[in-house]
Parts: sequence; C-alpha cells; structure tokens
Amino acid sequence: MTNRFERLKMQRRMQRRIRLVVEERRMAFAARNNEPTVDLEATMEIPPPAQRAVGRVSIETF
Repeated sequence: MTNRFERLKMQRRMQRRIRLVVEERRMAFAARNNEPTVDLEATMEIPPPAQRAVGRVSIETF
C-alpha cells in the first residue's frame, strides 16, 4: 500500500510521461505533413536481383 505522497508522485510521473509522448507524436505529425504523401496501396515494381558472376574471374594487379 502506498501513502498519499507516493501516489501523487506516481501520478505526476505518469502525467509527465504522457505529456512527453503527446508532444513527440505532435512533432512527428507536424514533420509528416511537410513530406510528400505516399500511397500505401500503390503497386511498386521490385527491381530484379543483381547479376552474379559465375565461375572464376582472374584479377590482374599492376
């Protein structure tokens, strides 16, 4: 069981954490509005994988 002072302390700490999260989300939302919107439903072409060499390749050093 916690006394009154500890309960108030916990409530203040929780309120501070909530304020920080709200401010962080507000900042992220404001930053997101400046970026161009991306359509998440749009079809995107995936590039083919890079061609890999088959066999041995001689490397000449000068």
